[in-house]
Amino acid sequence: MKCRHCQTQLQHVFLDLGHAPPSNAYLSEAQLHAPETTLPLKIFVCHACWLVQTEDYTVAHELFSSDYAYFSSTSQGWMKHAKAYCEKISEMLHLTRDSFVIEIASNDGYLLKNFVEMGVPCLGIEPTASTAGAAERIGVPVLRDFFGAATATMLAANGQRADLVCGNNVYAHVPDINDFTLGLRIVLKPGGTVNLEFPHLKNMVEQNQFDTAYHEHFSYLSLTAVSQIFERAGLRIFDLEELPTHGGSLRIYGCDKDDSRQTTAAVKTLLADEKRLGLQDLSLYRAFQQKADKVKNDFLAFLIEQKRAGKLVAAYGAAAKGNTLMNYAGLKPDLMSFVCDAAASKQNKFMPGSHIPIRHPAELAKRKPDWVVILPWNISSEVMQQHKQIKTWGGNFVIAVPKLKVLT
Repeated sequence: MKCRHCQTQLQHVFLDLGHAPPSNAYLSEAQLHAPETTLPLKIFVCHACWLVQTEDYTVAHELFSSDYAYFSSTSQGWMKHAKAYCEKISEMLHLTRDSFVIEIASNDGYLLKNFVEMGVPCLGIEPTASTAGAAERIGVPVLRDFFGAATATMLAANGQRADLVCGNNVYAHVPDINDFTLGLRIVLKPGGTVNLEFPHLKNMVEQNQFDTAYHEHFSYLSLTAVSQIFERAGLRIFDLEELPTHGGSLRIYGCDKDDSRQTTAAVKTLLADEKRLGLQDLSLYRAFQQKADKVKNDFLAFLIEQKRAGKLVAAYGAAAKGNTLMNYAGLKPDLMSFVCDAAASKQNKFMPGSHIPIRHPAELAKRKPDWVVILPWNISSEVMQQHKQIKTWGGNFVIAVPKLKVLT
């Protein structure tokens, strides 16, 4: 396999989690009786441009199907984050009724609905019919397509170049990252701004977030790698913010390479920090597998201990990262009875690979588990606040990543 950005032959494995089904391929009861597709989940690092990336195995439309079950608006914390962003960027860029905003991977309209309410013209680009339909029902215009240079060229030819092109947690999901980035430049107005948010590789490495590795993530992004990808496409990162979302994310601000805006000190500082951490040193990547294995082994030991003690263990949040953890650990319903999730699109289905049933959150009060494992550990505070009633019967919350920890 060659690097998706620079075409260097890939030789160095960062993480090997064996074979697993796609993390968002939730199963109906009927599908439990049919063969289940599993794919290699192996991640390489390119020693030339330092882009961390999954092994080639499939194409995007097989992962982002019409019944895609992830709806962004399920998390109230994420909704607040999106609203705050829209208010901030509107003021920063002086967006008005004469402006135009494009969001790539607009999902169920969780973000663009804020621009609709402000009267700022906008367009979502979203390939999955389930989420696109939800966005359209709340008044968000959607182009149902995957984004890339061809789509961007079509939009530009139609006079739909944007003052702001934004994308939250889509950049890592792109199989052809060069084509996608070129599309950003094509669809951007002169003087326009690109905003992308994505989980930061620095946090994945420092905090042992190996469960953020899953098939829909084609890339694991550092500022070092993204800066090179932007440069090739004729863009430049001129500013950034470090955010707590998804266990630690970057929000980058991009523009045309010849834009008059100066590159801030924050960009230069973070590039230096990444180098100091070792993100351009193969020894850092070679040491990561052992850390992931320790998390898996500690989690399994905890579950087996609870099983022997006769305790009931459930989980909250049928998240992709949870599927990565459970499939790597080889979990089945004997060690974890059920998973609760607020998303109706996941309820009464089964987790891929592990076949653990997904239930409505009301199941917690009904069955009163002794332990609730919060699989999306990045929103553990939100989950604990929403379901604090488990304390009334002596239940406890626990997370497995970045290390096994009982939450109080």
